Amino acid sequence: MRSYKNIMVTGGSGFIGANFIRYALKDTNFSGRIINVDKLTYAGNPENLEDIINDIDESRYVFCHKDICDYDEMNKVFMKYDVDCVIHFAAESHVDRSIHGPGEFVRTNINGTFTLLETARKNWLNKPDTLFHHVSTDEVYGSLGETGYFYEDTPYDPRSPYSSSKAASDHLVKAYHHTYGMNITMSNCSNNYGPYQFPEKLIPVMVLNILAEKDLPVYGDGKNIRDWLYVIDHNTAIWNIVTKGRIGETYNIGGENEWTNIELVNTLCEQMAELTGKPDINYYKKLITFVKDRPGHDRRYAINCDKLKSELGWKQSVTFADGLKNTLRWYLKNSEWIDHIKSGAYMEWMNKNYNKR
Repeated sequence: MRSYKNIMVTGGSGFIGANFIRYALKDTNFSGRIINVDKLTYAGNPENLEDIINDIDESRYVFCHKDICDYDEMNKVFMKYDVDCVIHFAAESHVDRSIHGPGEFVRTNINGTFTLLETARKNWLNKPDTLFHHVSTDEVYGSLGETGYFYEDTPYDPRSPYSSSKAASDHLVKAYHHTYGMNITMSNCSNNYGPYQFPEKLIPVMVLNILAEKDLPVYGDGKNIRDWLYVIDHNTAIWNIVTKGRIGETYNIGGENEWTNIELVNTLCEQMAELTGKPDINYYKKLITFVKDRPGHDRRYAINCDKLKSELGWKQSVTFADGLKNTLRWYLKNSEWIDHIKSGAYMEWMNKNYNKR
């Protein structure tokens, strides 16, 4: 099993990154230091790690407000903290945003990954006990029909500026392994959900709109299928890969939990009605509104994660029923976090993306 002293987590103030940092510092045997590098774009929120900032001293957690595209700044971080592992979460990740403005996705996801790889390559010369772990998405594989699954050797077929930028970054990481001998691992995950998720993704969008009794926008016929993975299960998988995964290998991480969008929205309406004390379980379903579909909307994603299970002994620990209840209760208990999130950036995006559909 590999161990590290100074792990750089990029995008550590975002949804998945913040949950990973909390897990690594509080729920594993890791005794080293986390260096959180985050530009703090709209999705990066220091409040996501308020408990870590208050509870963990600087010998174990450091925040660096930096842009991963800035080579000089990344080099300073590597040298100052003697980074021996990078876990690369930082990415522009919303398909709709990539359609409206693909340039930032190319900059962050491709150029940013290249900058980190170059920084690591030059700092890790003659340092064999290092690792670059790249976090990617199942969307690079394209779209599935009614049957079948994505495997690690499924050919890439990205359909959006977002998935194309992630596919390019995946290939860069693999190239640095094959060309320069860099120790790398990669993971491709399905749709994540859980606490602290910025409300541009399906579940938090619906939760916030339900609380405000606003329309619940469902794309197209609502029958697009996604595989849902609780964020904590994602993070336990990454920890397994980083500490035990085979160098140069890719591991798929999935929830094995497929839902059509409309089935999920109906379930959210029912559970929120129960949690908010509505007498009618169907109370919020009147808010469901079908809107114009996203261009090139992939029909179905489904991950096969047998490799991760058989090689590393990982398995999902949270059922979808429990994970969803945990998530909804978290949003209901954290109204102050929601109020801070619902800033100009959030409202501007909601108006831009949904008002004309």
